[in-house]
Amino acid sequence: MDAYEVNRARAKLALFVADVFASVPRKDQRAKSDCYLRGLMLDGRRKSIQPMAERLPDGNEQNLQQFVNQSTWDPVPVRRRIAQRMVPLIGPDAWAVDDVSFPKDGRMSVAVAHQYCGALGKQANCQVAVSAHAVSDTASCPLQWRLFVPQEWADDPIRRRKTGIPQEIGHREKWRLALDSIDELAEWGMVPPVLVADAGYGQNADFRDGLDSRGIGYVVAVRSDVTVHPHDAEPVTPPWSGNGRKPQPRYRDKPSAVAAPAAGHGRQAFTEVTWRQGSRGPMRSHFLALRVRPAGVRARRLAQAAATAQDGCWDGVLPEVTLLVEWPDGAEAPTDYWLSNLPADIPVAELVRLAKIRWRIEHDYRELKHGLGLDHFEGRSWTGRHHHVTLVTAAQAFLTEQRLVPKADTADSPSTRSSTPSKTC
Repeated sequence: MDAYEVNRARAKLALFVADVFASVPRKDQRAKSDCYLRGLMLDGRRKSIQPMAERLPDGNEQNLQQFVNQSTWDPVPVRRRIAQRMVPLIGPDAWAVDDVSFPKDGRMSVAVAHQYCGALGKQANCQVAVSAHAVSDTASCPLQWRLFVPQEWADDPIRRRKTGIPQEIGHREKWRLALDSIDELAEWGMVPPVLVADAGYGQNADFRDGLDSRGIGYVVAVRSDVTVHPHDAEPVTPPWSGNGRKPQPRYRDKPSAVAAPAAGHGRQAFTEVTWRQGSRGPMRSHFLALRVRPAGVRARRLAQAAATAQDGCWDGVLPEVTLLVEWPDGAEAPTDYWLSNLPADIPVAELVRLAKIRWRIEHDYRELKHGLGLDHFEGRSWTGRHHHVTLVTAAQAFLTEQRLVPKADTADSPSTRSSTPSKTC
């Protein structure tokens, strides 16, 4: 936004800040929230504090530095209020979980490590955050963030103390952080209609089991090497000799990678589906849905544990899910695969639409990083990082509201439900 657009939105932004940052205890801190959001939305290549303060006529670099890096205001109630506003407004078809990376120099920024950096497509020095987004075909917004703490940071008391990582925060895998985010949103009264994720999460049997145990439907991508049994395969129990432990029921045939049954059906079994209108016309490809039973040691152990906990016995039957396969025009073989625990009678076109709706999360990341400076934060602390991410999320939520509710000065609009506008800095 240019300076004129930002100034024209000042009244709406003041009402937004008064509501979203109502939990921030001090009036001057709420005023700095307004100032910081304007700095993030104002045109400019760099959205770190110094250049933002220089662009704002009322910007004060020292005040903004203190507000972001040293102030003790809690970002969690702010994120909660953003989620409460945005979920009804977006009317999500699904929630999407993913992770985003921030390249960094040095080793003292909180949770930075040499790890896979998606932004660079290789191993590099970076921070990684896991996020959960409400998504529809027309809008989306982050609802939760979790900073990934590598194992080396869990075991480094010096860096933890210098960056202010809370004592209770340790290393947790990214898929666990995603489930943590879902659990916290559930505590706020929000449950996803469907959960979608890329293969980094969908490949993990524990993650899928975590969604199942929470009663959450999912459509998650998997790689072509995930193994499955046909849906009609039945386990058998070998005879017991009377000595040693009784044998467990097993499937007679070895499982196959999902690529095998998909290709085995032949191209004629695939149906053309159009899932949305893109900038260059309809987006369409060919798809096939098959019922399968995911295999593998971990999937079997999880199924056995669940069955034993429920009725005390294990019959060897693995849960049944839908395998969705894409075979695009011009490809020699299927290219993409998803697993879903949604009801077996769900139309293929709806499965495809949900599988493909993850594109909205990439839209969020582009706007958050390139437009609003999500990756421009130059501080090193846990507190500063979480304050900055929350403020960027608030800025994106405000802009999304303005796009969805252009006449946001009406009595019933989300931007006008607070009665006391915040004083700007």
